[in-house]
Amino acid sequence: MRFFSRIFEDLDNAISHDPAARNRVEVALTYPGVHAIWGHRISHFLWSHNLKLIARIHSNLLRSTTGIEIHPAAKIGRRFFIDHGMGVVIGATAIIGDDVMFYHDVTLGARGIEDGKRHPTIANNVIIGAGARVLGNVTVGEGSRISANAVITTSLAPKTLLDKADFFVI
Repeated sequence: MRFFSRIFEDLDNAISHDPAARNRVEVALTYPGVHAIWGHRISHFLWSHNLKLIARIHSNLLRSTTGIEIHPAAKIGRRFFIDHGMGVVIGATAIIGDDVMFYHDVTLGARGIEDGKRHPTIANNVIIGAGARVLGNVTVGEGSRISANAVITTSLAPKTLLDKADFFVI
């Protein structure tokens, strides 16, 4: 039952975040962000059970069909919603909390090829605008809002609001 309750939770979450979503059936059949999250759960399960090649192949198939690239090792919480997801990239050591929303073309990327934790940690209740880049081993604090096209390279305190300009480099 937990499997189906998660699916319904994802569908209801998409409906609550997108005023254009009319019902669960429409979301289940036509929302690539939802498909990418569902597919990531499978890829992450395979990765976690040391079936890494199969996980990578599966995640690449998802990228081809959704336009959203999520590394199978990335850790993603509940009620994550990607609106208009084309171009979203989430790196291997990224961690995303609960109730997070991304718009299209968001990147959680590394700043180099160092070992260890190389990608951002996004706390709960964060919204990241279209085209934003969050790079490196940084943390975006709970309840933060990042504007479109922002470039974040340092950690942000909880409830940081970056919404007053078109472009930030922090």
